[in-house]
Amino acid sequence: MLLFFIIPIVLAGVRKYSPKYAFTSWELYPLYAVELVHIFFQVNAYFGNYQFVQYSSYIQTAMNISLLLPIISKKLYVTALVGSGSVLAGSALNAIVINANDGHMPVYATLSKLTGFFHETALGSTVDELHIIMSDATRLNFLGDYIDLGFCIMSPGDILIHFFVSAVIYCTVKSAAINEKKVITEGKQNG
Repeated sequence: MLLFFIIPIVLAGVRKYSPKYAFTSWELYPLYAVELVHIFFQVNAYFGNYQFVQYSSYIQTAMNISLLLPIISKKLYVTALVGSGSVLAGSALNAIVINANDGHMPVYATLSKLTGFFHETALGSTVDELHIIMSDATRLNFLGDYIDLGFCIMSPGDILIHFFVSAVIYCTVKSAAINEKKVITEGKQNG
C-alpha cells in the first residue's frame, strides 16, 4: 500500500537521511513495480472492475520476493528478522479473526463509503468471498478491518504485515545515505 512507502521516506527525511535514496537505490525498483501493479488493481476495483481481484493474492508473494533484493544487497538481516516477526504476528492476528468468523474477515467502512472505494455489494459475492460486514454478530471485531483510510480498510494485523515493507525501505535509504557519507569522508581523507 502506497502509505507504507511514503511513511519511511518521510521518516528518513526527518532523521536527516536524504529521501533521494528512496528513488536512486536500484534495489527498491522491483518493490516499486509491484506496488504500481497493486495500485492498478485498486484503481480498477474503485471503478467497479473486479476482474483483477482474483490475482491480488499474488501481490503479497511478489512483494515479499521483491524485498529480498534490498535485504541481501544492503545486508538488512536484522530488519528482515524483525519484519518477518511482524508479518508472522500480523498474519496470526488476521487468521484468528477469520477463523472466529467462519472464514470471513469483518469489515467496518467509514471514510471509504464517502470516497466511493467501498462497495458493500461486492462482499460475500464471487468478487470478494473473504470479507463480510462487521456487526454485533461478528466476533473479535477489534482485530477486523476497521482502520479506514478512504482508499483502503485495514486490520491491526494488516498494519503489522505492511510494517515490513516500511522497515526495509527506511533501512535501505539509511544504508545508502550512510554509505555515501562514508565514501565522501574517505575521499576527503585520501585527497
